[in-house]
Amino acid sequence: MRMRQLPVLLAGLTVSLSAFAAKSDQWTLPVNVKKLDNGLTVIVSEDRSSPTVGVSVVYHVGMRLEPKNRTGFAHLFEHLMFQGTPNAPKGVFDTTITAGGGRNNGSTRPDFTNYIETAPASALEPILWLEADRMKTLDFNATTLKNQQDVVKEEIRVNVKNQPYGGFMWIDISQQAFQKWENNHDGYGSFEDLENANLEDVRAFHRDYYGPNNAVLAIAGDITPQQGFALAEKYFGKIAARPTPKPGDFSEPLNTAEKRVVQSDALAQVPAIAAAWKVPERGSKDQAAIAVLAELLAGGDASLFYQGLVKGREIALNVDTLFGLTGPWEYDGPTLLTVFALYKPNSSADALLKAMDEEIAKVAEKGVDDATLKRVKTRMIADWNNKLESFINRADTLAKLQTLWGDANVVNKIPGWIEGVTSSDIQRAVRTYMVPTNRTVIDRKPAAMMAAAEQAAKPAAAPTTPAPAGASK
Repeated sequence: MRMRQLPVLLAGLTVSLSAFAAKSDQWTLPVNVKKLDNGLTVIVSEDRSSPTVGVSVVYHVGMRLEPKNRTGFAHLFEHLMFQGTPNAPKGVFDTTITAGGGRNNGSTRPDFTNYIETAPASALEPILWLEADRMKTLDFNATTLKNQQDVVKEEIRVNVKNQPYGGFMWIDISQQAFQKWENNHDGYGSFEDLENANLEDVRAFHRDYYGPNNAVLAIAGDITPQQGFALAEKYFGKIAARPTPKPGDFSEPLNTAEKRVVQSDALAQVPAIAAAWKVPERGSKDQAAIAVLAELLAGGDASLFYQGLVKGREIALNVDTLFGLTGPWEYDGPTLLTVFALYKPNSSADALLKAMDEEIAKVAEKGVDDATLKRVKTRMIADWNNKLESFINRADTLAKLQTLWGDANVVNKIPGWIEGVTSSDIQRAVRTYMVPTNRTVIDRKPAAMMAAAEQAAKPAAAPTTPAPAGASK
């Protein structure tokens, strides 16, 4: 992420869905899909409620596909995409969009890189021109590369190295939980690897992964499908498709032995843990159950972990969950359900894990009562729909789902998947995945706390025998 202020797809076929489903409580987004001759998939979701649009271009490449010994390169490349082209020099992209009343950003994740904009509908054509222009080529030069290498290194300093806990709940935990390099390396980047990236790396990465056939363009808001498809053809249609390397096998089985690691943190004031379990692959029958389970365990103040660990036993200060760097629906390779919690210095990671296991065991044994399950699912569906109210989020969600699932209409299926989760589904998921043998734990302790513990553990010095009176010293 830059540091900034600010159905089945059939080629050439448009699929139109009603804006509202038969059920009064089910909001169905219009999803219209077309694939251009060069392989670019275009999605338009019409909504006339505001004279604005959201745009997302998602490329099916992320941290998992960056070159070995170039950790952080996909992230570095995301920054380079904002540094200009032969037709639009550095600064033109941002100033054109902001001058038109819009804003933009980009981010890198394990399985995709996304570029997003929102603006008045009148500014849509300049945005599409700019996105198409940088899909064709970039201004590859040594000065820009060096500048952005320094920018990314500074971002790492600010967001990781100089922050308490330093992202250990998503960087370090993945390094410990996964076996394959593609899954366990630091996608944010090491300084050494970032510095070793060269112009040939940049040119090859753009050539291999930034072609139209490896991208999805989504537009949401004040535009008809016909208009959106015509504009996509106008600006992107003549960009030639480019060969994309075949991805490797990133799959990993569940872990078979618990792993625990203790880390020291010079900036932390209180200890914390990250406890992570490998989760089912995308499309698994257990994926929705794990998503609901995460909300049940740590989704807000009513969750089992909050009530049991923060309010009840009073050993944790907070509790939260995350699915790697994405969400429960937006991954295309091995990922983790991670519980992150700060805990009181007079407690311990063992006590916290024991309490978690007790809450998990209750679910495994008794399941979830109807009222609780309904509350959890209602909250999840409300959050899902609220996110999609924003045109920029809607476009981005559609583009990501098309990229990962090959079906943008998954956006309308997810609420039903959530609603369909039963207590027995959750029990099955708990018994399969939320077991100690599939768990990786990092206990992150303040350096001062660890030093004090080490000092206290040292054997007391033997008492000295006083010298006899009159003896010389």
